[in-house]
Amino acid sequence: MTDSHVPSFELLAAQLLEDPDLDVSVTATGLHVHGRLFAYLDGTELAVDLPPQRADDLVERGVATFVAAGRSEAKGAWVRITDSQDWPELAAEAHQFVGEPAVGKDS
Repeated sequence: MTDSHVPSFELLAAQLLEDPDLDVSVTATGLHVHGRLFAYLDGTELAVDLPPQRADDLVERGVATFVAAGRSEAKGAWVRITDSQDWPELAAEAHQFVGEPAVGKDS
């Protein structure tokens, strides 16, 4: 980790902890929603778990690269984001995606 990215990740974590749902937690492995990992700092990049179509789009546009094996099983697809300017938006998307209950699994 470089010093320039650690403060960015810490700021991101602090912002997500202020989520009104109070469903975000921070552990040594990364950011969790309802106990499930949705984002973590991977060297100098942010790894996020996003829907496969969104991950494909970001990779095709050069915004992200795929993570071969994330720290936990992906709900969708793990991708790495280099530009810390994109981190808040994509971490929020990952938080919402991973935190949603599975459709059709309630009955």
